[in-house]
Amino acid sequence: MIHNSQIKELLVQLAEEQCEKAYKSLFLLLHNRLIEFSAAIVKSQEDAEEIVSDFFIKVWQKRTVLATIENPKLYCFVSVKNLSINRLSSNKKIVAPLVEEWDTNINSPFFNPEELMISKEAVAKIMFSVNQLPPKCKVIFKMVKEEGLKYHEVAQLLEISPKTVEAQMAIAFRRIKQCTEFKNEFPEVHSLLTRSK
Repeated sequence: MIHNSQIKELLVQLAEEQCEKAYKSLFLLLHNRLIEFSAAIVKSQEDAEEIVSDFFIKVWQKRTVLATIENPKLYCFVSVKNLSINRLSSNKKIVAPLVEEWDTNINSPFFNPEELMISKEAVAKIMFSVNQLPPKCKVIFKMVKEEGLKYHEVAQLLEISPKTVEAQMAIAFRRIKQCTEFKNEFPEVHSLLTRSK
């Protein structure tokens, strides 16, 4: 999970020292996640790559002011979301999709499988269970559990109320709890996943 402090530190180096190494580190840290996020919205890997490239060009251009941003992780996701929606809007025939229509998959566990001593097969079963969530619920669950955003940050990013985020997370927890095979096979992981923030 990427932390705000990591991004902030790189942005400060970038702003104060014009450090290309910090820029490269920031790029490597965020690039794949932002492409995946953009691709969920625009439904095109190629467009998502262009959007994220545009985002990083803007980061370089605005490097002196970005160090003052209090929540840089949220800033990055909101910027890429806006660029993605703008890309869709520029093509008059395409309407920006609702959150429910985003093509989202949760790709990596939000816990350390080695720590819990579970197999790759167990992780695959867990991820299958989580990826069966309804689309909007899955987007919210991913942003909270995989990207580490707080409920109010997800609400801000998706332009929904914090209560909606809370309700969708409750639905996710309820669905995961109802997966009896999952609950019986992985009780320690089940309790970890269903623990609310």
